[in-house]
Amino acid sequence: MSRQQRAALDAMLRQSAFPADIGLDEQRAQLRALLSAQPLPADLTVTAGHLGDVPTAEVTVDGVEPRHTVLYFHGGVYVMGDAALSADLASQIGRRTDAKVISVDYRLAPEHPYPAAVDDALAAYQGLLQSGIAPSDIVFAGESAGGGLAVATLVNARDHGLPLPAAAYVMSPYVDLTLSGATMQTKRGADPLMNPDALLARVADYTAGQDAALALISPIFADLSGLSPLIVQAGSHEVLLDDAVRLAREAAVAEVEVTLDITPGVPHVFQAYHGILEEGAAALDRAGQRLSTYLDLDGKPHE
Repeated sequence: MSRQQRAALDAMLRQSAFPADIGLDEQRAQLRALLSAQPLPADLTVTAGHLGDVPTAEVTVDGVEPRHTVLYFHGGVYVMGDAALSADLASQIGRRTDAKVISVDYRLAPEHPYPAAVDDALAAYQGLLQSGIAPSDIVFAGESAGGGLAVATLVNARDHGLPLPAAAYVMSPYVDLTLSGATMQTKRGADPLMNPDALLARVADYTAGQDAALALISPIFADLSGLSPLIVQAGSHEVLLDDAVRLAREAAVAEVEVTLDITPGVPHVFQAYHGILEEGAAALDRAGQRLSTYLDLDGKPHE
């Protein structure tokens, strides 16, 4: 893989990284400007929709006859981003699994703190099931906070007695809002985009006085038994590396089928840069192949 690509991406991200001391409104505007500056591929169609009472963005790819559905959760530390802004990355999963992607526009903090995002995610999944789509034809996916929300939704769906999807794919999952992972400090210099000070500044927006260690806020502390198979990917140059490693370990201890896939020398949600980073496209390929295996089981029990 290209050392030059990794170096160029690192420099680009360090130049565009958000300072920890700017306000949330400015952070939201910067994120929207950053993501909107990259035009969507011409073969993508993004349509506003709803699952239940939850707004969504439906992402379809020309030439892909969808046989499955990806329920996608965008990132943004629970306070930024929206469903449509994540359309390109979400579509990459749909392309690799012959799936329509439905990105969930869950409510954001601090206007709507926990449990609003968790409630919206579960309601969207319930709406998908009520539409007649078999759980064996559904996978969850998400990046950063969306990866944490995907895991929390598996836990929440299990606890509500709902049938679970075929699998879940989480990229650089943010699953510990207590920020207790060792790599919060050991990877601080290596991470060009995220830092624990910036994360800490936003935690209270979402928790709003609730314990950050609650299972549906930080699913690293949840009982993970009985969950769908997990595919967990992260880069070695990110402060959230330990979130991914510990999530995989806790899943394995709970006897959940889990694939942990760490790519060296790449940053947070490196898959989003698939167009300029070979490692990003390769990781998406690996995840797509694994997800397709689970989807093609057609509801049979996992061995």
